[in-house]
Amino acid sequence: MDSVVSDAAVFGVPPLVDTDGPLQPWQTDPTRAPVATKIVVAGGFGVGKTTLVTAVSEITPLQTEALMTEASEETDDLTATPGKLTTTVAMDFGRITLDDDLVLYLFGTPGQQRFWFMWDDLVRGAVGAVVLADTRRLKDCWPALDYFESCGLPYVVAVNHFDGTELFEAEDVREALTIPAHIPVMIMDARRRISAIETLLSLVGHALDETPE
Repeated sequence: MDSVVSDAAVFGVPPLVDTDGPLQPWQTDPTRAPVATKIVVAGGFGVGKTTLVTAVSEITPLQTEALMTEASEETDDLTATPGKLTTTVAMDFGRITLDDDLVLYLFGTPGQQRFWFMWDDLVRGAVGAVVLADTRRLKDCWPALDYFESCGLPYVVAVNHFDGTELFEAEDVREALTIPAHIPVMIMDARRRISAIETLLSLVGHALDETPE
């Protein structure tokens, strides 16, 4: 797996050892070398990327949230998320340690089309991606699906189930988006830590299966 240390330095994110949050075993034992893995969280506008990163991060997440203004009214559709007041304008960043020595660095992409030029930099060095989807506007995740298909990056599709919406089966979503059979599709809640971690574990397993030895 590629290390994300150099990418983290480029984006000015915290180093491997920091004092934000409880120390992990690999931070206190110099003989342990953790596997540092970069994960991208992508999807449409307002689908829950920032929420997922925040829910699982063991450090205070780095966020680039900005207040939405009247200038974005013509480009940002708030029909499905009328209470949304802020939006990610660069990226989200968080970290979670799994299995003691496996460290996932999470990079959330901005969802609006005018920020897509940043995706190439955010994806560099990643081993896989989580594509979040909202069943009320499935078409919003198509650009992310097309992007990861074209660049060959392993990905999973996670349907973020919002309160008050119809709950669909994962296979129904697979059929609607024409997702290939070998790609995991799951229903999850980005607000729940355990649900988000299960999604990340699914991605790690899928990336291992898809990566040549």
